[in-house]
Amino acid sequence: MDMEPNGNGKDDPLPPPPPTIPPDLVPLKAEPEITPDPVKKKALRVPIARRGLGSKGQKIPLLTNHFKVNVTSTEGYFFHYSVSLSYEDGRPVEVKGVGRKVIDRVKETYDTELAGKEFAYDGEKSLFTVGQLPRNKLEFTIVLEEITSNRNNGNCSPNGHGSPNESDKKRVRRPYNSKTFKVEISFAAKIPMLAIANALRGQESENSQEALRVLDIILRQHAAKQGCLLVRQSFFHNDPRNFADVGGGVLGCRGFHSSFRTTQGGLSLNIDVSTTMIVTPGPVVDFLIANQNVRDPFSLDWAKAKRMLKNLRIKTSPANSEYKITGLSDLPCREQTFTLKQKGGKDGDEEGSTEVTVYDYFVKHRNIELRYSADLPCINVGKPKRPTFFPLELCSLVSLQRYTKALSTLQRASLVEKSRQKPQERMKVLSDALKTNNYDAEPMLRKCGVSISSNFTQVEGRVLQAPKLKAGNGEDFFPRNGRWNFNNKKLVQPSKIEKWALVNFSARCDVRRPSTRFDQMWRNERNREFNNHLLAVVHQLAANKHFIVFVQLVEPPFDVFEENPQFRRAPPMVRVDKMFEEVQSKLPGAPRFLLCLLPERKNSDLYGPWKRKNLADFGIVTQCMAPTRVNDQYLTNLLLKINAKLGGLNSLLAVEQIPAIPLVSKVPTLILGMDVSHGSPGHSDIPSIAAVVSSRQWPLISKYRACVRTQSPKVEMIDSLFKPVSDKDDEGMIRELLLDFYLSSGKRKPDNIIIFRDGVSESQFNQVLNIELDQIIEGCKFLDEKWSPKFVVIVAQKNHHTKFFQPGSPDNVPPGTIIDNKICHPRNNDFYLCAHAGMIGTTRPTHYHVLLDEVGFSADDLQELVHSLSYVYQRSTTAISVVAPICYAHLAASQMGQFMKFEDKSETSSSHGGITSAGAVHVPQLPKLDDKVSSSMFFC
Repeated sequence: MDMEPNGNGKDDPLPPPPPTIPPDLVPLKAEPEITPDPVKKKALRVPIARRGLGSKGQKIPLLTNHFKVNVTSTEGYFFHYSVSLSYEDGRPVEVKGVGRKVIDRVKETYDTELAGKEFAYDGEKSLFTVGQLPRNKLEFTIVLEEITSNRNNGNCSPNGHGSPNESDKKRVRRPYNSKTFKVEISFAAKIPMLAIANALRGQESENSQEALRVLDIILRQHAAKQGCLLVRQSFFHNDPRNFADVGGGVLGCRGFHSSFRTTQGGLSLNIDVSTTMIVTPGPVVDFLIANQNVRDPFSLDWAKAKRMLKNLRIKTSPANSEYKITGLSDLPCREQTFTLKQKGGKDGDEEGSTEVTVYDYFVKHRNIELRYSADLPCINVGKPKRPTFFPLELCSLVSLQRYTKALSTLQRASLVEKSRQKPQERMKVLSDALKTNNYDAEPMLRKCGVSISSNFTQVEGRVLQAPKLKAGNGEDFFPRNGRWNFNNKKLVQPSKIEKWALVNFSARCDVRRPSTRFDQMWRNERNREFNNHLLAVVHQLAANKHFIVFVQLVEPPFDVFEENPQFRRAPPMVRVDKMFEEVQSKLPGAPRFLLCLLPERKNSDLYGPWKRKNLADFGIVTQCMAPTRVNDQYLTNLLLKINAKLGGLNSLLAVEQIPAIPLVSKVPTLILGMDVSHGSPGHSDIPSIAAVVSSRQWPLISKYRACVRTQSPKVEMIDSLFKPVSDKDDEGMIRELLLDFYLSSGKRKPDNIIIFRDGVSESQFNQVLNIELDQIIEGCKFLDEKWSPKFVVIVAQKNHHTKFFQPGSPDNVPPGTIIDNKICHPRNNDFYLCAHAGMIGTTRPTHYHVLLDEVGFSADDLQELVHSLSYVYQRSTTAISVVAPICYAHLAASQMGQFMKFEDKSETSSSHGGITSAGAVHVPQLPKLDDKVSSSMFFC
């Protein structure tokens, strides 16, 4: 008995089991160990820790929009309370916006019972204090008047039958036109302030995230007190100087994002300029006219207007009362009637009421002149069974109301143009914002011992050297400032077009094909300038005179196909079908390539049906062009895209050709880019589209193919990576891409798989590691049970608010600037990279998070690989801001998404679907691409 069982020491041996215990009890106790639940047993992956910092590159001092936060109090606790709001009759309050006013009234009325505590309230169900409230459960009753002109009001509606009358102003002061609320505040949890200090040391926990959330809520509350519009962690002041008209009755409203971040250098406050869309305040009729782009209110589409106006808030004149729009009247103002109660009349007393039109009521009873509302619908602010109508011209939209519909192409372009800021201008705006916000005066922050520096944080960046590129004939060249050109150079792999034709849907271009000279095709004098440009395209493609270094074409186009004018007003799919009938009737066989001239609009309705017809039905490579702003650069990019689509290669990395990419070139390595594209805001029934692109022809990392599937709306995790349908068949995306890699790479299976994932937030990192990666591993095992490739998983984020500036310089940071210190995560392996040259506005870096690295890259090797992958994008002659595989995945999802716009969902719906706010949604499947183009870079 002198052994040391379980390391307990010689003096503490375990006693033998009593003889009375049945011998079969031991295996029973161990049974959970023998048959574990595989889901519970499996260890969850978490993001890896940083292994070291990079050292390559020229060091450069930078400033960043992170402001140092000092925290002096780490002794006490934040107390978290749950807030429940209900009306007097017990119904829960579901109207947004009312919570803050109710809690403000509670604080104002019951300050003594609350021991004078300051609150941090999120506007919904969570309230935080520094230190404890007197009791764990507190109940209060407060009264709020309904009438208000504050933009943050909640639920104002005229409380009466029919339209407001002469006594409106008097009625609001009566008790029955106020609302009584019951407020219940219950203890939920306490959060040690020490959690903030732990987070600064990289010891993140649920507590530390909660503690930082409290600080963020304090900032939101600070902004709410100033009457700001709050959008997540951004806030927008009601200041016309911050508004920019982008057309369609929409304004871009400039505000600020602010969030606390834990970094290697401690806690910092990240402040950045932010923009949201709001409806133009002012007369409702002016907004509708601008929104629908019509001349006068009598040309408005009222069904569209009703959808646009629902739930927007208005002020009515002359009372200046504020209401929420619930709809429009069915009849015009002069015909829409309501029951007007006479003085002394009672509910249900027919003798005390009379039917009157809304028009007569306002003109005759209220003596308000109406200039144009008589024949237009009224605005309804009442409830379905108790409508309350106002003539249109008495209604004005209040300011700071979000516009959540999708923007048009022109609106987006205008927004970008008007919201961009040069680096120095942005720095000044942020400095001024910090002073204006005066966070030092915020009582809750003072209670926490939090103070915020007014200086931009200094960081050290490194500028990585641009990778050497290869052109045709083995020629080397170096990009300069993230750009290069192909003057006097040949492509690495030029493609050949032997059968091609030109298809013209554009009425602007009068195409005629004489039997003799090709260059007499366009003779229309009005379009001479445009036609000369287009003629240049055809010359370059057909005669191969100007751009011989680009594409080697051996034949002129077989024919030029004009659209029959009688079909120009037909539906897009009909126009495409008719054009294909024409092409099929005249060509001896299927063309390999079609150059398509679309009408002037950039987002042509023809694009989706045309692409689908070519790629899915016939397997024809096609290039579309819109005849606007055609210049040499446009034509160069056009030809680069055509070459890539036809299987050519424009340029590649010198290390790719040698091959000498660390770790990647030594063993077969597959690179994946993954992205999910969602429908525009407000469309819960539009399927999301998942795209995965994969590298092919290893050791190349410049050639890719794509696999695209639909999935349930708004779902971010890709659900079609592994889809076994039997013991031998897997219809998942990964199997398709693995087989392509195997066949295109000399029948080699990849030993390393590097995954670049776009579009996920930090809260979804664990899902990427434990759901998506598991599916990919299962897809590999399904092909070969013994095969265990090593994985690298990297998430790329563009949607963040960290910016970098060169001190004392008006210029953006140089391309290749990388930062992995001071403001990066205290524990995890992340870095910021500005691979591209920011030409306009302020450069937005890409934030890369290395979640997993089983291959064992050094910090420098991995950072250089990511940097190099910004130089293999075949569509342009510039470095791009995010790695090419992710850009390609985004393009593939976007292009295939165009197919969906013209689908009959009933014919293509699949069995899998999703539950959204609109109920169960069938997810239509995308058409399968023809085998001739399925492995091409059709998305280029």
